[in-house]
Amino acid sequence: MPENKLPTILTDRLLLRKIIDSDLENIYNGLSNPKITQYYGVSYNSLEATKEQMTWFADKKQLWWAICDVNTKMFYGAGGLNDIDDKTNTAEIGLWLLPDFWGNGIMKEVLPLICNYGFKHLFLKRIEGFVESNNKNCKRAMAKLDFKLEKTVPDFEIKNGKPISVDIYAKTNQ
Repeated sequence: MPENKLPTILTDRLLLRKIIDSDLENIYNGLSNPKITQYYGVSYNSLEATKEQMTWFADKKQLWWAICDVNTKMFYGAGGLNDIDDKTNTAEIGLWLLPDFWGNGIMKEVLPLICNYGFKHLFLKRIEGFVESNNKNCKRAMAKLDFKLEKTVPDFEIKNGKPISVDIYAKTNQ
């Protein structure tokens, strides 16, 4: 898929649009917030450092949307597919929301939209979700959205100097 051809997706209450340069502060506000980065693999301590994430969003192996209110355009968070592999037709799904918007069903609404886009337009066969094993809220959400727990990988990576385990969930295009 060409780099700048990310479609806008609309629902009755949400707007998923391309992440743009003016989102830098919103991205920083999310990825510097300890409530978000507690279970997220990336964090930044300055706007300047967050530019690295903006470059990552622009990479053609990632398709990430800004998640916004359809009417006010208020920024809620970001979600998308990364590590898109055209050879195996797989990708990893990810999503984070600013804490003010937790518990409003946004994740439950957005993840199926992202999956549907991946299956129908990118012809993915498999979408994976890597969830830290102690992230109970995300694990419940993955199960509700028909992602199947495949395995737990102990000591999957080092975060803040400590090994963490990760549960691997997957959804396939049937």
